[in-house]
Amino acid sequence: MDEAEIIEKAKLDRKHFGILYDKYFTLIFRFVFKRLGCDEQTTGDVTQQTFLKAMLNIDKYTDRGLPFSSWLYRIAHNEVNLHFRDVKKKKEIGIDASDLHNLKNESSEENIPISKSNEELIKAINNLDLENSNLIELRFFLKMSFKEIADIYNISEASCKMKTYRILEKMNKNWGK
Repeated sequence: MDEAEIIEKAKLDRKHFGILYDKYFTLIFRFVFKRLGCDEQTTGDVTQQTFLKAMLNIDKYTDRGLPFSSWLYRIAHNEVNLHFRDVKKKKEIGIDASDLHNLKNESSEENIPISKSNEELIKAINNLDLENSNLIELRFFLKMSFKEIADIYNISEASCKMKTYRILEKMNKNWGK
């Protein structure tokens, strides 16, 4: 049974949603975990809330040529934002050196000096607001395509690219600050 068939069966009978839950739980858990500052208990709660909302709203899902996971990521993203609104805490981003290297390479087109240290780059990312840092993380640390990110934010792919490169320009302007 392919994923489209499973989704259609889940729309008719919620017990089939368990297959989708099993398939995507780890991915969504990791996505939420990074955004919540590595708090396992809260991550579990937000992840469960994500899947509960997905199951309850599976009837509203329509295949738009993107992976089903994009729809789940969008729900998870919204749930994380709800969590942060509730607790009003600042979020931290999990970063490794190879991801920073990729960010420097891609952003070199936007005149961000590759010679800048990783610490300076992390500081620049930390100075971004939550939405902008989330966009950078999705693109460079979770390695999502612009199309997938655009679906999560419910914007066009072109708008997603424009936002990303404007954020990179903003980071470039703030290097010396």
